[in-house]
This record gives sequence, C-alpha cells and structure tokens, in this order.
Amino acid sequence: MENSLLTSLGIDPAYFIILLFLIQVLLFILLISVNMKYNRLKVSYNSFMKGKDGKNLEESILARFAELDEVTELAKKNEQNISDIYKKMKSHYQKIGIVKYDAFHEMGGNLSFALTMLDEEDNGWILNAMHSREGCYTYIKEIVKGQSYIELAEEEVESLERAIYQDAYGLKTDLERGL
Repeated sequence: MENSLLTSLGIDPAYFIILLFLIQVLLFILLISVNMKYNRLKVSYNSFMKGKDGKNLEESILARFAELDEVTELAKKNEQNISDIYKKMKSHYQKIGIVKYDAFHEMGGNLSFALTMLDEEDNGWILNAMHSREGCYTYIKEIVKGQSYIELAEEEVESLERAIYQDAYGLKTDLERGL
C-alpha cells in the first residue's frame, strides 16, 4: 500500500530513500558543526571563569569599572592640560624670520642681520644688528598684528615677511637651513 501511495504520486521509493539519507547526512554534519562551536564556547567560558566563583567575578568586574573610571578622569585631565598648553602657546614666539646682509658694503661678509620673532597673532619684535668696522649698532622695533609703527628698513621688511609667510609658502629661515 505504501508502494502504491508513492507510485500514485509519481515518486520512485528509491529516490525517496536517497533523499532521506541525504537529509540525514546533512543533519549529522550540522550536528558536528554545532558541537564544535559548543566546545569552543565551553573552553572560552572555562578560561574566563578559571579560579573564579560568582563573588570573585563580581569583584573582577567592579575592579575593571574602577579602572575605566580612572582612565576617564585621566583623559579629562589630559584634555584640560592640552587646552592650557594651546592657550599658552599662542603668546609664545612661533614664527621666525632672519635676513643676513652686508650693512655698509665694506666688510665683505654678511655679518649684519635682521631677526623677526612673532607669536601666533603676528605680535613680537624685529632685532636689527648692523656690523661695521667701527662697531655694532643694534635696534629693536615692536611688531603689532604684523605691522610696525616705526618705518622698517628693506632687510627688516624681508625678515618680517619671512616670519609671517613662512608657513603659507613653505619658506625656511636661514636658521632652519643651517646658515
């Protein structure tokens, strides 16, 4: 009767048995895969719980949370310190321009120089030292927002421009080039 039921549906009983066998093999492979995953999970769990009971595990987790709180506080302090450093850096001299020249065209060497030192907001000074056979003359001029209220010599203007525009145009000062 069973044979007649399958044949009336147009299914050969041999194909039906082969299909059931393939399903059984597939289920066996899935069982092995799940068992392997379970064993890996069990090993991980055992290594995590090694030597710990519920109380020890709770203490361990609380200790980690305390460490996280310490790291958070340290990060906040570092952030504040960095902010303070940036505020202080704005008023420090960051831009330098130097021009060497022969002031009196008699010594044969570029012993005179104009040195500009500016902060982030282009405030600072220009030091001009002119050397001659008779002596050395030194002048200093204040710079406010990239401008001088006293007339600048050609070398001082060049030194000021080198300091202001060194970042924008990739200019290197004589000091950076080792001159």
